[in-house]
Amino acid sequence: MAKMRADAQRNRAKVLAAAEEAFAVDGLAVPLDDIARLAGVGAGTVYRHFPSKEALFQAVVLERIEQFAEEARALADAEDPGEAFLDYFVRVIKQASLNRAICDALAESGGHAFKAGAGDGFRAALGELLARAQAAGAVRPDIDGDDLRALIVGCLAVERYSPGSRHLVRVVVDGLRASPREGDVA
Repeated sequence: MAKMRADAQRNRAKVLAAAEEAFAVDGLAVPLDDIARLAGVGAGTVYRHFPSKEALFQAVVLERIEQFAEEARALADAEDPGEAFLDYFVRVIKQASLNRAICDALAESGGHAFKAGAGDGFRAALGELLARAQAAGAVRPDIDGDDLRALIVGCLAVERYSPGSRHLVRVVVDGLRASPREGDVA
């Protein structure tokens, strides 16, 4: 692939930033013309970089999912793997809940967030944090990656449909914690 001219790179970045902002509020319902206007470019510029609204949506979502993966990888060697995992879990929910596009993508089974293997990095990094937290005895051992995805989607639904109910996410986090074993002092 040929290197883009500097102005084309700037325009692509403006389109992605505008699309992220628009999709965060309206999801896929936002018209491409609105994104072009928000980016300060013409609709043709948007189509030159992204052949469809779905392609633009996917690019925005995949960029954010990759940021989540990078954040998780940065925590891989945390001193307290249990707290690192649980804090990260809550942070993903808080950040994703503010972005309708991310909520929609994570909720969609096999959807935008995970097309073409792009979600593999997120799943792997999250799985690694989970495995370390479980090995440290901080997170219950009967949870796997599929369970986590379902819990994230459920927590996002709580955040979306019951704003201000942060205590419900805390209930889920408490449920992820390993229960004290018999003989342990609580």
